Amino acid sequence: MAILRLAVQSLWNRRFTALLTLLSIALSVALLVGVERVRTEVRTSFANTISGTDLIVGARSGPVQLLLYSVFRIGNATNNISWQSYQAIASHPKVAWAVPLSLGDSHRGFRVLGTTLGYFEHYRYGRERTLTFSAGGAFDDLYDAVIGADVARSLDYELGDEIVIAHGAGDVSFARHDDKPFRIVGILAPTGTPVDRSVHVSLEAIEAIHAGWQGGAPLPRLSVSADLARSLDLTPEAVTAVLVGLKSKIATFAVQRYVNEYPAEPLLAVLPGVALSELWSLIGIAENALLTISAFVVLVGLTGMLTALLIGLDERRREMAILRSVGARPIQVLTLIIGEAVFLTLLGILLGIGLLYALLGAGQPLLETQLGLQIGIGALRPREWLLLASVLGAGLLVGLIPGWRAYRMSLTDGLSMRI
Repeated sequence: MAILRLAVQSLWNRRFTALLTLLSIALSVALLVGVERVRTEVRTSFANTISGTDLIVGARSGPVQLLLYSVFRIGNATNNISWQSYQAIASHPKVAWAVPLSLGDSHRGFRVLGTTLGYFEHYRYGRERTLTFSAGGAFDDLYDAVIGADVARSLDYELGDEIVIAHGAGDVSFARHDDKPFRIVGILAPTGTPVDRSVHVSLEAIEAIHAGWQGGAPLPRLSVSADLARSLDLTPEAVTAVLVGLKSKIATFAVQRYVNEYPAEPLLAVLPGVALSELWSLIGIAENALLTISAFVVLVGLTGMLTALLIGLDERRREMAILRSVGARPIQVLTLIIGEAVFLTLLGILLGIGLLYALLGAGQPLLETQLGLQIGIGALRPREWLLLASVLGAGLLVGLIPGWRAYRMSLTDGLSMRI
């Protein structure tokens, strides 16, 4: 205890340098654990984008591509599914429900999703959480639209506002369906999923706005007004993908094989969880790279502590010699220097964790509203404890270097005059 007390007093005498070292360690620890916390929460949020759906069906391509365009609204489908094939899947005796999705249009940079009312009933995210409305309700009229939370916030939309849908991902004048504006009747509550960045309309609405269009452009001298479109047969010819829920989990592979071997057209059925794992394995390299960078930041902080201790050691050679002269054993001098390093590292860890929790507490509302990320402020997890233990162990190893130098200092070297 005397050595520890002496180490604390020695650090206090060099408090300015010690404070800077402490701050660098705290910041690096906050970054390291913060990256790990965000990585874990993002992965959990990523995996919870869709739940309660047993199969996703689309045109035959790759599982990751199908997942990207059907769930994450990224990219485009290689082909569509005929309406007859959708009906055959929906009427399968082992299928409890099937929700068709039609993609391909946009509104000011946000994807437009054509679907049915079953989407709001059966779509689940997180731990079987259902979609809820922060205002209004589901679409009822042909030209009703339901928007996600991010769409409403970014474009400052309210109930009753009119919006115009554009054909394709680009919002250019010649591709807009200006003659058939939609009215916002519902705003969904934030989910932290691509639902927040989507505009939802009915499948019939998708058919209505494309009446009189061919190949992505309106036919010349053929104009179908909004009222005239209501009288047309708006049964879709094809859809982009289908979300499928089964009556029993046991039937998953049987229905998947039925879809994959469907004779009328080439289709693909994937399990969302399997496709998510495959997708995460592709982008997991980036998260590991970020964690590695954070580890190097911690290493830089500990290197700064090593530099400070080594520089301070040269200035404390007489102090070490005096300690030896009054009876301190070499091992006690070694313990003194190592104790200073461990004490600084431990204080840096505690300060870094406190700083991280303060930042998470202050930034949580912003992260949730701006990025849809829900970063939990809970107890440290086992992997985080392991990282902190590694930092403490690294601090101990760093302290061994100046400690060994102090251990080998001789009494005569410390007391001799240096010219």
